[in-house]
Amino acid sequence: MKSSTQTTKRMFVAAIASLAVVGMSGAVAQVKERTLKFAFQNQTGHPQAQGAQKFADLVAAKSGGKITVKLFAGGALGGDLQTVSALQGGTVEITVLNAGILSAQVKEFAAYDFPFLFNSGKEADAVTDGPFGQKLMAKLEDKGLHGLGYWDLGFRNLTNSKRPIARADDIAGLKIRVIQSPIYIDLFSALGANATPLPFPELYPALDQKAVDGQENPNTTILSSKFAEVQKYITQTRHIYNPQALLISRKTWDGMSAEEKKIITEASNESTAFQRQASRGAADSALDALKKAGMTVSELPPEEMAKLRTKVKPVIDKYAASVGDATVKELMAEIDKVRK
Repeated sequence: MKSSTQTTKRMFVAAIASLAVVGMSGAVAQVKERTLKFAFQNQTGHPQAQGAQKFADLVAAKSGGKITVKLFAGGALGGDLQTVSALQGGTVEITVLNAGILSAQVKEFAAYDFPFLFNSGKEADAVTDGPFGQKLMAKLEDKGLHGLGYWDLGFRNLTNSKRPIARADDIAGLKIRVIQSPIYIDLFSALGANATPLPFPELYPALDQKAVDGQENPNTTILSSKFAEVQKYITQTRHIYNPQALLISRKTWDGMSAEEKKIITEASNESTAFQRQASRGAADSALDALKKAGMTVSELPPEEMAKLRTKVKPVIDKYAASVGDATVKELMAEIDKVRK
C-alpha cells in the first residue's frame, strides 16, 4: 500500500514537472530571435545610457538571449525628432527622450516643460507614474508609439561662454541653444536671450565654434557631453525638470507575442527604477566634477529667481491655454495631491 502511494506521488510530481516544461517551452516558443535598435541622445556613461544598458541586459536575460537590444548612443541615428519619426516608421524600435518633445505628437505633453513645475524628481515620478502620466502615454498609441515608462533626466541648468549670470537680466542678449520644442524657444525669448533650436548631436560643435553662446541641460548631461571644454559659466537655475519618455515603435509592439510584450514590459519597469536611482545619484556629484573641470558656478539669489518666474509667467499662461484648461487643472491637482 505504501509503495503504491509513493508511486502515485512520483507520478504526480512527474506530471507537474512535465506540465511546467511544456509551459516553459510554450513561452519560449512565443519569443522570436530579433534585434531591437535603441537610439538616444546622451553619451555612453550618462545615466540615460546606463538605463538603456540595463534595459538591454534585462531583455536578453528574460528572453533567453533571443531578443538583442542594440544601443545607439550620442545621437548616432539622428536627433530626437528624427528618431521619433523612425519609430513611427518602424526603422528604429526604441528610444528615450524628453517627454516635452512629444508635444509635437500630443499637445498635452508640453505641460511637462512648464517652467518651475516640479520641486523634486520623486514628485515628478508620482505624477508621471499616476493617472495623468499614463493618460498622456495612452494618447501616443494613435501616433504610432507605445509608451513603456518615464525615466529621469533631472533639472535643467544654464551654461554659457560669455559671462557669469548673477541676475535674471544677465541672460538677455545671449544666444542660447534650446531643444526643438516651441515652449523652450518662447521661454528663453522671454528671458531676453536669442533662443536657437538645434538637434543635440549638433550642440557641441556649435558651442565649440561659438555659433551659440550657451545651452541648458541637467548637470549630468553637461558633464558627460564634456561641455566644460567649451563653456566657462554654469548657473543653477533649475528652470525645468525633465521626465523622459521610454517608447517603443507601435509597429514593433503590435507584432510581438504576449510573452515578448511581457518581457519588454518587465524590463522597462525594472530598468526605470534602476535608471532613476542612477540619474539622481549622478546629479549629486556632477556639479563637483564640473567645478573641478574649471567651470565657474553661480546661484541666483531668491529675489532674482523670483524675477525669472515673473518673466516666464506669460509663457506658462500661453501654453496652459494651448494644452487646455482641463489638462492643466488635472496636472496641478495631481501635483497638489502628491505634496500633501
